[in-house]
This record gives sequence, structure tokens and C-alpha cells, in this order.
Amino acid sequence: MKKYFFIIAASGLVWTQSACNKDWLNPAPENLQTGNDSVYSDNSNATKFVNACYANLLTWDQTSFAFIGVTSITSDDADKGSSPGDNGSDKDLMDAITYTPTASSVAGVWSGNYQGISNCNQALAAIPKFTRLDAATASRLRGETRFLRAFYYFNLVRTFGFIPLVDTVVDANNPESVAKANTQVQAEQIYTLIESDLNFAMSVLPTRDEQAAADVGRATKGAAMGLLAKVSLYEKKYQQAYDLTTQIMQGSAGSYALVNDYSTIWREIGENSSESLFEIQGKMGNPKAGVQQYSAVQGIRAGVFAGVTRASTGWGFNTPSEDLDNAYEAGDVRKKATIIHVGDTLFDGVILVSAANERYNYKAYVSQTQENYDGNGDLTNKNVRILRMGDIYLINAEAANELGNTSTAQSSLNAVRNRAKLGNTSAADQTALRTAIWNERRVELAMEHDRFYDLVRQGRAGTVLRAHGKNFVDGKNEVFPIPQAEIDASGNALIQNDGY
Repeated sequence: MKKYFFIIAASGLVWTQSACNKDWLNPAPENLQTGNDSVYSDNSNATKFVNACYANLLTWDQTSFAFIGVTSITSDDADKGSSPGDNGSDKDLMDAITYTPTASSVAGVWSGNYQGISNCNQALAAIPKFTRLDAATASRLRGETRFLRAFYYFNLVRTFGFIPLVDTVVDANNPESVAKANTQVQAEQIYTLIESDLNFAMSVLPTRDEQAAADVGRATKGAAMGLLAKVSLYEKKYQQAYDLTTQIMQGSAGSYALVNDYSTIWREIGENSSESLFEIQGKMGNPKAGVQQYSAVQGIRAGVFAGVTRASTGWGFNTPSEDLDNAYEAGDVRKKATIIHVGDTLFDGVILVSAANERYNYKAYVSQTQENYDGNGDLTNKNVRILRMGDIYLINAEAANELGNTSTAQSSLNAVRNRAKLGNTSAADQTALRTAIWNERRVELAMEHDRFYDLVRQGRAGTVLRAHGKNFVDGKNEVFPIPQAEIDASGNALIQNDGY
């Protein structure tokens, strides 16, 4: 069941719904803390600072069009979609991998994640000022905030590589503070901060079973453990990835499990289930707090429907590719749960008779009749799944295989395959298992915004993407360009990535 704990205000500040009529805080200038001492006399305001860190996840730059362009349309899982004449600003460039430092998608991912980091730094600076706040609540709020900061930094470091490390509130009147915000560091330093944040979060956050019902959707120990396991895979720290995922699978972080029916994971009935370690919480109604147009930009374009009177439509971007369509084994139930094909009957009775594109992303689909829907396709009730058990099992399999533990790798891989109604893997040695696990990651996590990054960390992005017709240049396109607007704003203190 979904729990709602934040909304977005027009000012960009966030507060809980019960306080939505209270003028509790005047907006402070961006990247500066408020000096109003009365704010810190009300303990509930500490949570509101942290809620701002969550609310950034709902924004257009953070989890919508730019995010989809960078993380999905660049990969072999997806095509630009839409119509030939509608490029969505730069989605044709993202699809072809011919983008430049002025691409709006690149700028959006940078600004969205750094805004999230700014919110987190402000919350971390504010929490100690609530001197009447009990120690347990203060620790939990710091843990949630540091989890979210780690998440934002993980997005940035695997997208851009060479980025500034900003772990305190930037003071625009302090030259040293501004200089630090415009000084890039090596990826290893960013990963060190990410690990520090996640280890702290793991030490203070409740498990899934310990979390209060009113807090469902907020970060937990399991979310922190799972994200650190995933980060460890990128760092090639296979023992750490293996140990963390094993603990999660054995229940150390709460009652997590693969759900039986894969197709339900992305429906409203599957939100915050035992499959899920972390989801971005969408909310329709009044006030609205959905992910801004996440479903709308991927919705069925120019659809003709039968079977029901109402069906969701949209812009038609980020369509599953023919290559992805052909990647599934015969009998794999995940194909029909991932890809909407023209002619399909959907779970809510909608029959897609015709449309502008042959395929659409089922994982972004919102039912107007079988799920909560208030007529606004831009801010829907749709949660975006960020980290789930299918991923955890495959991280465990990959880490075990790299450590030479073939039997465990096969067991974890087979758990995922068996849910998909497939037989056990035939891969028996490390090399064959590595390929099998990578292939399984593609179909298990298809359209979930990991494929491009997976190909890069596996060292085969160029080979795979060029075969798909994309202009991937080795030694360049493993990372995206630093946005030109950011370089200009820094007075050329920021250095552009090689090749751009």
C-alpha cells in the first residue's frame, strides 16, 4: 500500500500534507541556509528539510524527460520514438549518440541531481540546529538524507565521471566555497563519499520490517545496503557486493523477496512490495506530487483503442527497440510485461488497435480504469522503481561469479530465470556465466534506466551500441559532456570531458 509523506510547493519548498496551510518557512536564496531561528524551534521542520530532498526526485529534470533521454534512449533497449518530426529537443541526438555539451538532456541531468545534493546539504546543515529533536529521529533523518545524497552522486558520477564534490552548503559570498563547487575531482573521490554516506545510512536506518507504516516510501537500511551493493559492482568490489546482497537475500535488512508475478511490479498494486528496496513515490489528487510527466512523455502516441472507454496516451518517446524485443527467450513472461505491442490487450482491458509506434514502455503505463487516475496524465499516481530484488539477485550472481563461486552464481541467476518461467541456465564456467548474467540483466531490468551504464561498466558499450547503429566513440562516450552552460557559469573553471 502506498503512503504519502510529501508534496511540492510552488516555491520549491516541501512540507507534509498536514502542514500544507502553514507559512512555516520563507524560501531562502538557493544554496543558502535560512537564518530564521524560529524555524528550528519546531521539530517537525527538521522532517520538512529532508522532505525537500525526496521531493527533488519528482521534478522534470531529475526523473523525467532529460533522465529518460540520457539513461534509456541512448541505449540499445530504446529508440527515440514519437514521430519523425518531433525530436523532443534533443532526443534524436541522444538516440544517435551525437549529442553535444549544449544538449538539454545533459543539462537537465546535471542540474536535477546537483539540486538534489544542494537540498541534502542544506538538510544536513539544518538538522543539528533542532536542539530539542530526539537523537533517534535526528539520526534517522540524517541517514535518509545521506542515502539520497549518495543516490544523486551515483547518478552524476556514472553519467559525467569528472565532477565537483560538494558536501556542504555553498556560500555564494565565500570565494573558497564557490571555488570548491567548481573544482572537479576524480571519480574515486566521489565513490568514497558515496560509500561513506551509505555506510552511515545503513548504521542508523530502520529495516523494512521496523519502519513505521506512515514512513513507507522513505529510505531504509535495505535501500542503503542495496544501493551500496550496486555501487560496489561499478567499483568492481565484488566481495562487498556479494556480502551485501547475500545479507539482503537472507533477511538482514527486512522481509524482501522476488514477487511471484513479474507483471505486477510496475502496477499500483505492486508498489512498495517485498520486491522493492526503493521507489520514487508518486501521488495524484490534491495536492499533486507525481513525477512530472514521467508517464506522459512515454505514453502511447496517436493510439486507437478498443475494449474500454478510456486509455492513457502520451508523447510516444522512449519506445522499446526491435533489438530488445528480440532479446527475450521463447516463453519469457517478462517480454509481455515490459513491451506494449500494437494488437495487445493490456491488463486493464485496453486493446491497442493502432498507434504511431509499434512498441511502448509498459513499465511506464498508467491505467485510467484499474488504477487511481484523476484525469491529469502529467502528475500521476505512478511510482518509479529505483532498486528492487531482481537487481539484487543479479548483482549477487555477478559478484559470486567474479569471485569464482559458480554454484552460487547459478543459483541466484536461476531464481530470476525461474520467476520468468524459464529453465535453469546452461552456463557452467565463469566466462559463459558472465555472458548469461549480463544477458539476464538486460531482459530483467529492461527500460529501467540501467542498460547504458551497464554496458559502459562491462567494457562493451562501443561494440554493442555501434552494432545497433549508434555513433558511440570509445574513449569519449563512456561519459557525457559537462553542460556548456555550467562551464560558462563557472568562468571556465570546470573542465570539459575528453572528446567534447
